[in-house]
Amino acid sequence: MYLSKSMSIKNIVEKYPETIQVFKNIGFKGLENPAVLNKLADISLEKAMMIKREDVDVFMAMLKEAIDGVQKEESTDKKASLMGLLPCPVRIPLLEGFEKYLSENKDIKLKYELKAAYSGLGWIKDEVIDKNDIDKLADMFISAGFDLFFDKDLMGKFKTQGIFKDLTGIKKYNEDFENENISLKDPRGDYSMIGVVPAIFIVNKALLGKRDKPESWADILKPEFARSISLPIADFDLFNSILIHIYKLYGKEGVKNLGRSLLSNLHPAQMIEAKEPVVTIMPYFFSKMVPEKGPKEVIWPKEGAIVSPIFMLTKADKAKELDKVIKYMSGEAVGNVLANQGLFPSVHPKVKNPINGRPMLWIGWDFIYANDMGKLIKECENIFNEGARE
Repeated sequence: MYLSKSMSIKNIVEKYPETIQVFKNIGFKGLENPAVLNKLADISLEKAMMIKREDVDVFMAMLKEAIDGVQKEESTDKKASLMGLLPCPVRIPLLEGFEKYLSENKDIKLKYELKAAYSGLGWIKDEVIDKNDIDKLADMFISAGFDLFFDKDLMGKFKTQGIFKDLTGIKKYNEDFENENISLKDPRGDYSMIGVVPAIFIVNKALLGKRDKPESWADILKPEFARSISLPIADFDLFNSILIHIYKLYGKEGVKNLGRSLLSNLHPAQMIEAKEPVVTIMPYFFSKMVPEKGPKEVIWPKEGAIVSPIFMLTKADKAKELDKVIKYMSGEAVGNVLANQGLFPSVHPKVKNPINGRPMLWIGWDFIYANDMGKLIKECENIFNEGARE
């Protein structure tokens, strides 16, 4: 495999078509179209990442991973299967720990495929869910967000058949998630969680002008922040969680106002002259990259950081075969990697989360079970896009 910063976007995509989805995740569109690719023939990867304000080395690692692929070949002695997406900042340490655990427990017979979250759900949907065959469904899934597990056209159609069960054995979640303000544990006992991805604000105070510093989700919906906000649209799980939380808190008008707040998405060639966002909404993990001295300030929204849950869904009839895998994935070791290396608070009761008791916003199980979440997400996306076009 040959890949360098000086290669053009056109060259990379033509040589490695499997990278198209990675580019899509940061806003590139129409890369399947030769006419679009021709326009990118003179734009190097390094220049494109500078325009997009992405770390070129991190992005190159994502491209290489997409090219290499990560899939364990099936053998005749595998008794159970695991599929899923892991949060990008902690995927490597989680995989390394998991593979070490498997090497120490030779009795575990597992076929697994754990890709980075930026890969999206398309591969799971195409390879597994669309076949509508419970027997071909993986025995265990891990993924963040609501798309996969609650959409009645995706995993939701299997969940309603009662084939999944929370087998972690955790009776009570970490106190950060079980208190007077939040209750994260599924009361029906179907879904397991291992942690959450919280969304926070990074405010560039040098660009505020006469505006007050936004300290809440309500603040960023105000007219004065129109075309001033950067949102994690490429991070589908977190973005969709933000949409449905805003919908619950502030209704359709709130979602439309969020769309109005969006700083316009532009073609990379146009972004050279594009203005920088006043507020960037992103996973808490990225707050560690903000210099202590400078114009940018990390703000934890006063209503709470909206969270995208990291779910674990397990077939009840595979309890015996998956027992050790379940205990490991929901255990303290994985929880510490999530919390300490990714700033993704863990639900494990013994993990000390790096949030210092600050509040988190959770949509709530009553809301989830009262709504068709897949349909609601699509509705919110349409309302958001309507606001963004105004």
